[in-house]
Order: sequence, then C-alpha cells, then structure tokens
Amino acid sequence: MKNYKLIIQYVGSDYSGWQIQKNSASIQAKITDAIEILLKERVNLIGSGRTDSGVHAIGQVANFRTENEIDIYRFKYSLNSVLPGDIVIKEMEEVDPEFHSRFDAKKRTYLYLITQTKSPFYKNYSYFYPRIVNLQLLDNLSTLFLGENNFTSFSKKNTDIENKICTVYKLFWRRKNELILFSVQADRFLHGMVRTIVGTLLNAQSQNEPEAFIKKIFNSQNREDAFESVPAKGLFLYKVEY
Repeated sequence: MKNYKLIIQYVGSDYSGWQIQKNSASIQAKITDAIEILLKERVNLIGSGRTDSGVHAIGQVANFRTENEIDIYRFKYSLNSVLPGDIVIKEMEEVDPEFHSRFDAKKRTYLYLITQTKSPFYKNYSYFYPRIVNLQLLDNLSTLFLGENNFTSFSKKNTDIENKICTVYKLFWRRKNELILFSVQADRFLHGMVRTIVGTLLNAQSQNEPEAFIKKIFNSQNREDAFESVPAKGLFLYKVEY
C-alpha cells in the first residue's frame, strides 16, 4: 500500500469548509472525487484538520493510500486539471505508509488579515476594520494566550469535542502597508477559536483593564463572555508542521 502526501492551497469562499458534508460542497469532497476519477478506486483523503466554512488555506496537508504506483509529476498535473480553479495541489510526495496528516501534526499556524483601507482586491480575503488598532497593546495582550490553556470560552458551543485544552506556542501582530496580520501557532485549534481570539483581542483594546478582562473570559469557560468572531474570509491555514 502506497501513501501519498499533498500540500494544498484553496480559496474557501464557496465551500462549507474542509470536511465532507451532506448537501454542500467541501474541499475534501472535491479533491477526493478528483483522485477517484484518476485512480478509478475509492480513497480515504485525510486532512491535517478541519477549516470552517469560508476559511482559506495556503498550506493544508492531506494524505491518501492506494495500491496504485503513481507517477507523482503526471498525477499532480492531472489532478490540478480536474480540480476547480480555487483548489490547487502545490506539492505531492510519497511518504511512510504509517504517516497520518492529522495525528502526526505537531504544530499548526493560522494567519488572519485585517485591512483598514477599502479595496476590491482585499475584500474577499480580509476583514475591513476602520477603527484604531494599537499593535503594541495587542501584542502585549496576546501573551495571555501563550502556553497550555482551556479555550472553552473561545470555541463554538455544541461541538462534539470534550477536550478544550490547547497549547499556543506563538502569537504576534504586524502591520504591512495597508494590511494588519495576526499569526498564531498551536498544537491544535478548536472550532472557531482563532476568529474568536481575534475578535476578543480587538474589542479588548477599548476595555479599562484589558488584561483583567481577558483573564476573566478564560476563567469563566463560557463562550458568551468572549466577543463575536471576526469574519471567516480573513482566515488562512498557513502551515502544518510534523
């Protein structure tokens, strides 16, 4: 049995997310269908993690196993020819038969883009936020999220995941011309976690005691105490490390 690893980029705007769902288009379904057309066999495409509806990816990782011996260069070319234009296989390689793109992942990095200038070139890939942004304050507040914490307050309710403990390794904010970038790296992410963190940090700027405000949200373990999530269109799965 051969095991093949894919590095995937996609625009998530027209999809219900990574995971296959009934009666809606997903990234996983589109790629699985394309692989099965080429191989003429059923495959199980395993992703490194789920991205939500409307979220994009620069470096999603997936793998599938097959009895077929694949010419990687030709297969990748054919796969990209079958796939829609908003999904691209950037890299493909044969890996160890035991490799599992989800369970073997050690770190995942997400980026969130904010713009303070209206532009038709940014509107589908960033959140327009015209208010004042204090990057130094945001960087300081972001340190409260480092390390191992319970992120119940920052994840969607009614999920089937009981373990809400995540370890965050890095967070930072940067300004690049008209864009503001937020980056976060962790061992795992919960449903809606990154967008809720961004929304809460942005709103924490206006609080009288922002550090105490965020600590209170952590301690409450109640999603209703955190702020509204920012839009999905500004979020990118940037990299998965093994």
